[in-house]
Amino acid sequence: MTFSLSLLCLILISYLALLYFSAYAVERGWIPRSWVQQPITYLFSLGVYSSAWGYYGTVALADLYGFGYLAYFLGLGGAFLLTSALLRPILHITRMYQLNSLADMMAFRYRARIVGPLVTLGMIAVVVPLLSLQLKAVADTMNILSPGWPLWVLALGFALVMLMLTILFGAKEMTPRENHEGLVFALALETVFKLSAVLVTSIILFIDVIPELETLGESWTAIHGQLMDRPLSPPGGPWLTLLIMCVAIAITMPHTFHITFTENVSNRALRLASWGFPLILFLLSITIPPLLWASETMQLTGPVEYFALELGTRHSWSALPLLIFLGGVAAATGVSIQITLATATMTVNHLLFPINKPGPTQDFYGWLLWGRRGMIALILSLAFGFYSLTGDHLTLNHLGILACIVAMQFLPGVLGLLYWPGSSHMGFITGFGIGMAIWFLGILLPWSFPELAQISAIPIPDESDWHIVAILSFVVNALIFFALSLLFPPQESETDAAEACAAAARRPSMRPLVAENSNDAILALSRPLGRYMAELEVTRALKELGLPCYEDRPHELRRMRLKLEANLSELLGSTVANDVIHNFLPLQDGVELSSDIYLIEQRLEGFHDRLSGLAGELDQLRRYHRQTLERLPIGACSLAEDGEILLWNRALEELTHIDSDQVTGTLVQELPSPWNELFTRFSESDAQHEYKKRIDMDGRPRWYNLHKSPIQGFASSHQEDERTGLVILIEDQTDTQLLERELIHSERLASIGRLAAGVAHEIGNPITGIDCLAQTIRYESEDPELRDMADQIQEQTRRVSRILQSLMNFSHAGNHSTEHEEVAIRQCVEDAMQLLRLSKRSQDIHYLNECLAELHIIGDSQRLVQVFVNLLGNARDASQPGDSIRVTSESDDHQVSVYVIDQGHGIPKDVQDQIFEPFFTTKEVGTGTGLGLALVYSIVEEHYGQIHIQSPVNESGGTCVKVSLPRYLPELRTEQLS
Repeated sequence: MTFSLSLLCLILISYLALLYFSAYAVERGWIPRSWVQQPITYLFSLGVYSSAWGYYGTVALADLYGFGYLAYFLGLGGAFLLTSALLRPILHITRMYQLNSLADMMAFRYRARIVGPLVTLGMIAVVVPLLSLQLKAVADTMNILSPGWPLWVLALGFALVMLMLTILFGAKEMTPRENHEGLVFALALETVFKLSAVLVTSIILFIDVIPELETLGESWTAIHGQLMDRPLSPPGGPWLTLLIMCVAIAITMPHTFHITFTENVSNRALRLASWGFPLILFLLSITIPPLLWASETMQLTGPVEYFALELGTRHSWSALPLLIFLGGVAAATGVSIQITLATATMTVNHLLFPINKPGPTQDFYGWLLWGRRGMIALILSLAFGFYSLTGDHLTLNHLGILACIVAMQFLPGVLGLLYWPGSSHMGFITGFGIGMAIWFLGILLPWSFPELAQISAIPIPDESDWHIVAILSFVVNALIFFALSLLFPPQESETDAAEACAAAARRPSMRPLVAENSNDAILALSRPLGRYMAELEVTRALKELGLPCYEDRPHELRRMRLKLEANLSELLGSTVANDVIHNFLPLQDGVELSSDIYLIEQRLEGFHDRLSGLAGELDQLRRYHRQTLERLPIGACSLAEDGEILLWNRALEELTHIDSDQVTGTLVQELPSPWNELFTRFSESDAQHEYKKRIDMDGRPRWYNLHKSPIQGFASSHQEDERTGLVILIEDQTDTQLLERELIHSERLASIGRLAAGVAHEIGNPITGIDCLAQTIRYESEDPELRDMADQIQEQTRRVSRILQSLMNFSHAGNHSTEHEEVAIRQCVEDAMQLLRLSKRSQDIHYLNECLAELHIIGDSQRLVQVFVNLLGNARDASQPGDSIRVTSESDDHQVSVYVIDQGHGIPKDVQDQIFEPFFTTKEVGTGTGLGLALVYSIVEEHYGQIHIQSPVNESGGTCVKVSLPRYLPELRTEQLS
């Protein structure tokens, strides 16, 4: 049964269009991201592991090695069964440092410039035969279904289609990340097609084909005997080498590394894949022996790799061979796109970029985009060229083995990266180079160019002994890697990288950056990257860390630097990114900041679910102590030795209205006012305690108690008795202070009240009698001299009554309970001025009310009028005839300040601290009681205000009294009432 080439091309193009449309739908958001990010999608995307070699070539492996073919599936599945020991550590390293390829990871660990390019060249040696395998599989199957066309034409057509699709999937535009959710979804869809083709073929095989040949029980016996009778079946043969190779390809090939680690969305997805993917491989593996047995029983004459396709052409259902062909196309397409894209990115980062760096004025992203497109075309051209040279005499198994042996050479370096901090770049480079030389001379050259090998007297291995050369190259590589690593220990930079890989969390350097803020970092990176890219990358790093656009905190700048290096590694490779960051965004020499407890805790939180035993118990103790500090009902702040804030607990957040995320990592001097002055002065003072420290906030005074204690030797680099930090506790004493003041005030008023009552009782009655007698003399006597004396007596009695009334007013100053309401400050001043204008002493004084009409305060209007009557009266008494007394105002968001300014003689400096004390006066004896300003002070305090005196105002004298009162805010008042 044959088909026209146009029909096959139509099926191929339609299928590929469906794949691209599915990826496009994901990118446009037509398919919910929640579907794409499901672990099941990631599980099916791992089907890219099963390339055309797994789809077709494993049948030939079973024909050659019997049950040894299971090594292919056991190797891939075994790598996932070892997820906790093998895959998860690599995933954590790649995610932590944004390492998108094996070359990035190896260059990050083995700090030598040659490592990245060397690994990239090795990857090209893997990719070229593997891509040639895909071209060969598609060309061969199209030729079987539609004979007559040259194989190279079919392979070239498929290569061109892959070129277009790879660019559309991964190089259509430049993205800052290497994740392609659309491609992952398309690969998952491809796996569904492959599994559907295998499932339908297996169903037809078990239901229709096998029963026609023998009974089912006899068939299984025959299948088992057939596989056991193979001369290269286990325990002999290359099954062990094949097993090691397939474990290696699970983590080292570009497409498998990229889909397993770079495109992975979560640890949950990897947990599902750790058992789900081996299960899928098991289901695939059990379909091969019946297919092989049925094909031999039916005496199929075609290539063993394509027995399934030939079986389909002999079946009565004409759609079966097309379905099998479509499954093979799916297997070849997915791996071709993924491996080409991953290798192109690796080649740009590690080969092209170090050779031809773009200038700062060039479009960096455009250069990367076209470089990637060029590498895609180059890689596919190399694959097609290799196929053209070797396609006639190399089978799918030959091409797959060529690729896998190279992949196996990376395994010692990967294991050293994970588990041996003592491994060095010298051991890796030398061991890998010698292993590759053995592969080239022992496998590649004899298989690819047999005539040349015969001339050179190089033995040509066959299916029975190729594994000897393969295992020899691997063992020699591993031994040299081990020996040279012992002879040439790792350098300091390698040791740091080894510790980072072992812990998967690099400890940031304690040195601060030369750049003092994020803007300086942009300017520094503009030299190698250009202004546009530098600004974009710095902004991206700050956004991903949840930091503001402008950042100047030392520890946060170091985090930004690490994030920048990780992000640039994703774009340019770890080697180039490391050079850019270390050369243009360096750290200061000879300066070291304090240990960053905050970052240490962040890393511990990241490892919380993996700590067990003593480490887990210590972590629980740490979390308990952290919760204790965070939930203390008293404000707690921890400072490093350089003044950096390491802890800012919840009580302190509520006290200061400053979120801990805003201040953790900043210097204490950079706190908002007035906290910066308070903490800085207290931390630098010798006092261990300060009580009732007053701070004015929002126009109102507040009082705090402060306590501090040194922290000694918490870092490993310090002596136990050396001070390495400071803990400060702060208590809000405002309510207590107000209560104390109220109590003192009440006691004082009570004492004065008792005095006033006694005076009124003892003096009031005699004064009344004197006044009555003087009045009697005035009305009954006709003697002018007596009448004048009676008037003087009455005048003095009225003066005594006023003194008594002032005493009574002061004694009752704290007993007013009127609720404070909105008060127009200009009106209060105007009412006070009107009262004073009634006095004869005010006739020659000019009162100027310049207060703004729109200013309102919160208070008792009658009491405030009393305040301004006293202040204006004192100003009038100090003024000369013709002088002016001005009252002005100003405001901010929280308070209104009123200024009473006169042109009098002023107040001497030595008495200014006493003028608010009761019974203190600067007036002449008999003209003042000394209670006016004391009453003013009391009323202002009741209104949560403040009063200050400046005298003299200028060289000629004058006094300015400033009264600050809480401003009326409608929205705040509404909130209080609600």
